[in-house]
Amino acid sequence: MTAWRSLMVVSLLLLAGCTFVKPTEKAVSVRIGTAEDVVNCQRQGQTTVSTLARVAGLPRYESSIRDELNTLARNSAANMGGDTVVPATPVKDGSQTFTIYRCRP
Repeated sequence: MTAWRSLMVVSLLLLAGCTFVKPTEKAVSVRIGTAEDVVNCQRQGQTTVSTLARVAGLPRYESSIRDELNTLARNSAANMGGDTVVPATPVKDGSQTFTIYRCRP
């Protein structure tokens, strides 16, 4: 393998582990909760978010995908007036549905 190809492979592997989504200012205070955390909360709705599961044909790390989905869900919740999100479905092909709640007055 040439040096150029080796560099490209290493670069792609590093990109597979990167997280590119950042929380908005409002989303910083939105938390990821569980069903037990939201028993006394008001349901605001649901959001389905997605991110790339593969980069240049290579699978990304599950932890990076999960982190991005959580951040995207928190951003959506902040836009809907929510302060807590709970995963409603498992991650599948870089996509996941979350239920949004408002727990704090």
